[in-house]
Amino acid sequence: MQRTNNTGKIKKGSDVIALNIIAYGFCGIVALVCLVPFIMVVSGSFSSETAVIKNGFSLLPQDFSLEAYKTVFKEPLVVLRAYATTILLTITGTVLGLLLQTMTAYVLSRKDFGWRNQFSFFFYFTTLFSGGLVPYYLLISKTLGLRDSYLALLLPLMFSVYNLLIMKSYISGIPDSLIDAAKIDGCGEVRTLFQIILPLIKPALATVGLFIALAYWNDWYNAMLYIKAEDKYPLQYFLYQQVNNIEGYKQLIANSAVSGNIASSVSLPSETLKMALTVVVTGPIVLAYPLVQKYFVQGVTIGAVKG
Repeated sequence: MQRTNNTGKIKKGSDVIALNIIAYGFCGIVALVCLVPFIMVVSGSFSSETAVIKNGFSLLPQDFSLEAYKTVFKEPLVVLRAYATTILLTITGTVLGLLLQTMTAYVLSRKDFGWRNQFSFFFYFTTLFSGGLVPYYLLISKTLGLRDSYLALLLPLMFSVYNLLIMKSYISGIPDSLIDAAKIDGCGEVRTLFQIILPLIKPALATVGLFIALAYWNDWYNAMLYIKAEDKYPLQYFLYQQVNNIEGYKQLIANSAVSGNIASSVSLPSETLKMALTVVVTGPIVLAYPLVQKYFVQGVTIGAVKG
């Protein structure tokens, strides 16, 4: 309970203070539980393979080693090219995806659009049923002819019904009087969208933009299906291939008749390599997340309440 003292300032009661201590303590414990595994991943990436296999992972590096990162950046130009491909796809896909889904959500949120219920049902229906992997693969590779094309990585993730629902729910919360006032002032639909609606939906834009960016950044499956040229590999699939190559080479050594001679002279990181790859992949996203965090929470909350 809050009380007002003689000076007019609000004084928190003991129950409020106790509740704050419990709430902050609980949030601190949850944050620590989430942070500790990431610290162990970073620590493991700077440990030697032998120490990790022998002692497991720890909060501090064991037998400090950069061997895992040397393996990742064995061919730095190839890694940088994969980084550039992923960054370009992420930026382009996020901008186009936001534009496409914002325009769609704006149309579906307008009460004067006569077919909005029918189109809304069409979008919702696609979340319940799909054609499956084979028709999807044939559509991209055969019908559209996008095999070994960057469009095969760009188009499939550009539109999401879940993101559309978040955007539509947020736009629906904008008073119709603002749109009517814009019409009276002579604004068309395009000008209303870009000059009236977009400045008011920054939390939704940040939330959906983060979802789209994460989808592009973490995508390796589409590259596995459609991309064969190594110079077009995105970062995730390139690093995935590195892990598979090392695991396959170790298996070949284990099954070889001369495995003893080779194993004594060759030491390839495996566990520490996975940790180093995790750091390399998640680093940029971890740095970008704080920039949109304040909008992200607000956008998800409003989308959940109204959706």
